[in-house]
Amino acid sequence: MTGRLTDRMLSENAADFAAMVDHPFVLALAQDSLSDEAFDRYLLIEGAFVDTAITILAHAVTKATDLEDRRKLIGSLHALAGEQMDFFAAAYAARGLRPDPALQADPRVAAFRDGMLAIAREGDLVQILTAMFAAEWMYWTWCDRHRDAAIRDPMRRDWIALHAATAFRAQAEWLRDRVDALGAGLPCDDQSALVALFGRVQRLEIGFHDAALL
Repeated sequence: MTGRLTDRMLSENAADFAAMVDHPFVLALAQDSLSDEAFDRYLLIEGAFVDTAITILAHAVTKATDLEDRRKLIGSLHALAGEQMDFFAAAYAARGLRPDPALQADPRVAAFRDGMLAIAREGDLVQILTAMFAAEWMYWTWCDRHRDAAIRDPMRRDWIALHAATAFRAQAEWLRDRVDALGAGLPCDDQSALVALFGRVQRLEIGFHDAALL
């Protein structure tokens, strides 16, 4: 089969991808109608997942054999542990938020967290990168689309700006390119499994964002 494997992922999972980038949470945030309670819930579950993502990326580093891949992944780890975790620390302090174990135990939150961790533990590098591509391409797509939304809360604007920034787009594009390169020589069944994995991550993301809404 010719063409980008990642284009096939987006084409064959178009409905799930559209459902996520047009999720009610996303639209309410962009329209400046998202409640403070929902945004706080999102900050709590997303902040906890960013911490989990550090573990996911660490698995990717150990499974990468190419030095340039390792360097890129280590750079991504640094951004997660630095810029993104700093964002949540500041957000929690500003909004008086504390960890909420009951919220983290919500089946929709747990399904995303545990599903992504399982891919990282049990999958090979291209599977991990596919899961990361699914999440980051989705985030870049909707944040870029709403980068100029008239949102009053600077914290909400900053969250969108972080994922619409040139650096985040470059990270998403690197993931796309590496998935295409690593997946190009795989048997058709393995490529189809990666396409299905992309869709599964979108569905897990939808449930995760459902959990933020009251």
